[in-house]
Amino acid sequence: MNNALKRTILVFIDVLIVAFSLISAIYLSLGDLQDCLSEWWLVLAAGLTTVAINFCLGLYNKILKYVGIADVAKLVLASFAEIIVFGVIAMVSVNYSLEWFVICSVFYSILLVASRISIKALEIIERAVKAPTVRKALPHVMVIGAGDAGNIIINEMRSSDKISLLPVCVLDDDPKKIGREINGVKIVGRIDEVEKYAKEYHVDQIVIAMPSVDRKTVRDIIVKCQKTKCKIRTLPGIYQMLTGAVSVSDVKDVDVADLLGREQVRVNLDEILGYIENRVVMITGGGGSIGSELCRQIATHNPKQLIIVDIYENNAYDIQQELVRQHPELNLEVRIASVRDKARVDSLFAEFKPEIVFHAAAHKHVPLMEDSPNEAIKNNVGGTYNVADAAGRFGADKFVLISTDKAVNPTNIMGASKRICEMIAQTMDKTYKTTYVAVRFGNVLGSNGSVIPLFTKQIAEGGPITLTHKDIVRYFMTIPEAVSLVLQAGAYAKGGEIFVLDMGEPVKIYDLAVNMIRLSGLEPFKDIDIKIVGLRPGEKLYEERLMAEEGLLKTANDMISIGKPIKFNDEGFFDKIKSLVNTAKEETDGIKAKVAELVPTYKNGKK
Repeated sequence: MNNALKRTILVFIDVLIVAFSLISAIYLSLGDLQDCLSEWWLVLAAGLTTVAINFCLGLYNKILKYVGIADVAKLVLASFAEIIVFGVIAMVSVNYSLEWFVICSVFYSILLVASRISIKALEIIERAVKAPTVRKALPHVMVIGAGDAGNIIINEMRSSDKISLLPVCVLDDDPKKIGREINGVKIVGRIDEVEKYAKEYHVDQIVIAMPSVDRKTVRDIIVKCQKTKCKIRTLPGIYQMLTGAVSVSDVKDVDVADLLGREQVRVNLDEILGYIENRVVMITGGGGSIGSELCRQIATHNPKQLIIVDIYENNAYDIQQELVRQHPELNLEVRIASVRDKARVDSLFAEFKPEIVFHAAAHKHVPLMEDSPNEAIKNNVGGTYNVADAAGRFGADKFVLISTDKAVNPTNIMGASKRICEMIAQTMDKTYKTTYVAVRFGNVLGSNGSVIPLFTKQIAEGGPITLTHKDIVRYFMTIPEAVSLVLQAGAYAKGGEIFVLDMGEPVKIYDLAVNMIRLSGLEPFKDIDIKIVGLRPGEKLYEERLMAEEGLLKTANDMISIGKPIKFNDEGFFDKIKSLVNTAKEETDGIKAKVAELVPTYKNGKK
């Protein structure tokens, strides 16, 4: 039935209500049916007036199935307005008494409201009749959190015919709420009792409806819920819901990021826009995990031109096509090039004259670089020198190096090479007018070569999950978070700093593996085994954020700190870099010892 027909039917019903109310009042007050029939003009005038008032109040634009308190209030207002019309009729007519006015008003008000809520009432009755059968078939849901979000979620599950979920109980740690009801669902106990009540109420799903609590609390609740083997779902953080409203559609499956126990990163977009907007930006390694996310976020900050440089054409093509689809207005250039090739790097800087350079191109895989240490030096050290030097010679304003926590007291060639890259940036800052900085952070979820995709693949293959050591810990951050902080760190850059991102609490990889198995609906050591295989070459048990002598200085963003630059002898430093790279090109077996001469904190240099 289309909207025009629905409105026509409602208009017809309202005219009938007016006619019935007027004629009934005349008959009951005067007792003469002949008088009722002779007053047809009165019925017509009152009917037209009523329809006009209802149109003005928007009563013909409502979906009757969703009539609420606000709509009833409008109905009451309409009835008052129309009763005034009846009163005017009573006053100008000598035949109509106060009795007639009262009877007419009561009849009309009751029938008007009843006509609008009857459909909703019938729906409620129908649901109540079907409830016993439907309740048995629907998945049983436990809601954790008896606050506003929990109330809205429960209301949607109970009232929407498009949601096939049945809320059966609520848990909350507020003792004043336990034993009471929220939207007809009882608050049965505390969150610590989740296993007990999941069994008692035959719960299939658990929804954590606590969007305003901190992420660490959410992580602890998830760990408790995992013991029930129920499907666990949660709401995003309250600041992510810009409208302040929540609904069942906001509920998402729990993922690995929820287990980090760390607040989502917030950045000052105005600060980022201040140095990115209307500038020419170049990103090396632009097709990689970090590089491609840099491209995505910078594309939203109105750069004058974005240049993507990468040696791997498939990745470069993928991010190019994504940006073309999502930002057709973007002035985008993509070039295939190796940062090892100094002449190629110089030609790109000469062609585009980038003002901001983000250097993300690097070999990052620790065990692979241990087996090919010369490649780590050629690509990481040689490539960084080429790009950083070109940035200075061609007059770039800023050069931002993507570094790693593995550069702190490195035990592997990859970390040592990145420490040398930081030293290059610090020395270049003294050489050119360009502002050089490094940004250091730990592992990012879902990046190429990270542990999360490996565990996911191993679980999909039926296991086992291979773990190097039961006590190994790492810092984690999502790729978008890390990149947002990299961009904001660039805004703070004055020259020579090593910015350190707060990665939150360290994550024990063994616990991460167990939780990932449980998130997949499987049981650790029963469905999927965990096998300890031993530390790989160059791998640490614990990653460090800073060298002991660096210290920390705060910035306006609590998630970003500045490491005090370590003094080192930079006399003839660039000559040493060139010598190191040339040695690597000779495919020597002694490259690690050579690196140790430049990085005294490198603990594996002579092996």
